[in-house]
Amino acid sequence: MIEFLLNGRIGKVDQFDPNLSILEWLRTKMRLTGTKEGCASGDCGACTVITGTTDQHGNTRFDAINSCITLLGSLHGKELITVEAFQQEPSHPVQQGMMEKHGAQCGFCTPGIVMSLTALHANRKRGTVSNHQILEALSGNLCRCTGYRPIIEAGQDAMVKEWTPDTEHPAAGMSPNSSGSTLSRFHRGNITVEAAGGARYDAPISLDDLRSLRRSYPDSRLVAGSTDLALEITQQLTSLGHLVSVERVPELKGCALEGDELVIGAASTYQEFRASLCDIWPAFDAMLERLGSLQIRNRGTLGGNIANASPIGDMPPPLIALNAILVLDGPDGQRSMPIEDFFLGYKKTALKSGEFLHSVRLPAPKTNETLHIYKVSKRLDDDISAVLGAFRMTITDGVVSDCRLAFGGMAATPARALHTENALKGQPWNENTVADAIHVLGSDFSPLSDVRASASYRLQVAGNLLHRARLYSDSLPREQLTVTDYA
Repeated sequence: MIEFLLNGRIGKVDQFDPNLSILEWLRTKMRLTGTKEGCASGDCGACTVITGTTDQHGNTRFDAINSCITLLGSLHGKELITVEAFQQEPSHPVQQGMMEKHGAQCGFCTPGIVMSLTALHANRKRGTVSNHQILEALSGNLCRCTGYRPIIEAGQDAMVKEWTPDTEHPAAGMSPNSSGSTLSRFHRGNITVEAAGGARYDAPISLDDLRSLRRSYPDSRLVAGSTDLALEITQQLTSLGHLVSVERVPELKGCALEGDELVIGAASTYQEFRASLCDIWPAFDAMLERLGSLQIRNRGTLGGNIANASPIGDMPPPLIALNAILVLDGPDGQRSMPIEDFFLGYKKTALKSGEFLHSVRLPAPKTNETLHIYKVSKRLDDDISAVLGAFRMTITDGVVSDCRLAFGGMAATPARALHTENALKGQPWNENTVADAIHVLGSDFSPLSDVRASASYRLQVAGNLLHRARLYSDSLPREQLTVTDYA
């Protein structure tokens, strides 16, 4: 059985299909149809709802998420807030802003937009929120029939206003005066739910429990944020018979410095580790802002992005460039390996039967060492990479003393450009050297043509990104190299 709050009331579900999404459950079981299905793939934001999660200190964080690709089992111990919660007075400042600024036309996307801005309002510090933050909050919400200006203006107006509903309001938990104590009362033990037909959902609460499950059920599918796994259900119409959630295993969470390494738990979401990672490697910040949408980053995990083994995953190339070490775990204990050895082929990894990702270890920067990360996609926000380049460069007295160049979208796996690296090492870090090295890229990669980009485009862009890295390492002001201003 799973327990959670739904619009202020305790909800309990004894039996459910592990493949059931929050969206489908809301619309077909609870008849809460304000939340819409647009794409069923986490791209459009019409399905956006808010979940509240209480940490060990009793503080509740509210996240906008895509309910179409978030499985029902993940709700245990959380608060779920849907647009129906805001039918009751007092009106939320976001609602008021959307009406006063005429931020809706057909209204299909409006519930998701309202929920994204409401989550931002709940998590904001008192006072104004930057325009950039509003744009980031809306990055996963598409509107097909109006411009975004009135929606942005509605958000700007809302963020400077307070909202203090009474304790009986369905979304009272989002009030700054709420204690969040209700969530702490839900049971914290292991969860096993078996559905009709033999389907099963397990949510262990310790590393030992997870190892035991993997020993007994090595063919079970692991699920964390489900931002990719759920697409097998919604897009391929696959029924997954046994899911094991790693979301409640504390040993797989967290992000901390250990000596000269940053250790990130595999089940940590992008939003949970972003600040710590960007503190030591600032180049990740701009890339992470473009990894999916905020809804995706609130759910997606580092381990999921790696273990998925997609050739266009955003995190593996920079981790390869940094020579990150993966810690693998399973019934037989732990072992470690460099991340570049993890990918064996398209969607194939070095994981043995029953194994899973435990954590990722990244080195801290050394003297004269810099990292450049560039993502190229058809759309600025919420899009999959056509090419992603990550370059760790060590420049000593104007000479490339060391480098690691990694690309996504160029091969069946994320991979290093070894021949290009050799062409750079020991050479002056200048335009002529880079131009010569770019000619070598063709011996490292023979990219495919697909819906996102042609082979020739990918090869040219990969070289251009190396040019860009050299330009950024010069003394040119950053604004001279900015093509698109996010804000």
